[in-house]
Amino acid sequence: MHIREIITCLLLLFCANLSAQERAEVELETTEGNIRIALFNETPQHRDNFMKLVRMQFYDSLLVHRVIKDFMIQSGDLNSRNAKPGQLLGAGELDYTIEPEFRLPQIYHRRGMVAAARESDKVNPERRSGAAQFYIVWGKIYDDRRLAQVQERLDSATNGQVKLTPEMMETYKTVGGTPHLDGQYTVFGEVTEGLDVVDHIQQMATDKNDRPTKDIRILRVRIISDPFAPKPAPKKPAQSQQRNRRN
Repeated sequence: MHIREIITCLLLLFCANLSAQERAEVELETTEGNIRIALFNETPQHRDNFMKLVRMQFYDSLLVHRVIKDFMIQSGDLNSRNAKPGQLLGAGELDYTIEPEFRLPQIYHRRGMVAAARESDKVNPERRSGAAQFYIVWGKIYDDRRLAQVQERLDSATNGQVKLTPEMMETYKTVGGTPHLDGQYTVFGEVTEGLDVVDHIQQMATDKNDRPTKDIRILRVRIISDPFAPKPAPKKPAQSQQRNRRN
């Protein structure tokens, strides 16, 4: 093989690797600050569904309708756009669900992860994700004793299928998160900028239903990168107009 051919092959491999690493990214512009999110290619159904809704401007003007300190913040309730003060929220969803895409042990509920909300196991034993609502993990810092308790809880909830690896446990002890949700809710993205905004929101006052007493609104979701957007259909060639000719 000639040097030129070798260089060409290396360049092709390099470009292919770059392409494989491309991720869809968006920025949530909220009344409390901006949060940038990158979506995982390992969860393509959730990635594509989320980006489809973003392109439709579905999330624009929705509230962060559920906040639990040291746990998470949640949005995506379609009924929250015009919700009255104190109105109970959380039930607004689209009419389809998404097959779970659990990607343990690589992707799990560490702080800053973005995951899909869903109905409870009682009515949703397959743990399919809701189409629209999502949450951003905050969570807590864990020690070995509490992680052992979490593992017992996971063993019960997943029939022993989910095991916290040493790497996961180290992350939960240093970064924090919500390990008791692993293997039960699909994580499909991560916060890359604006984690301080998430921290600020998760500390805000809420009512008895976990709705913030001050409305926190997603003003719009701006697309930063959309490498997997459907390509527009090719335009049909213009048909030449035939002029009527006299014989």
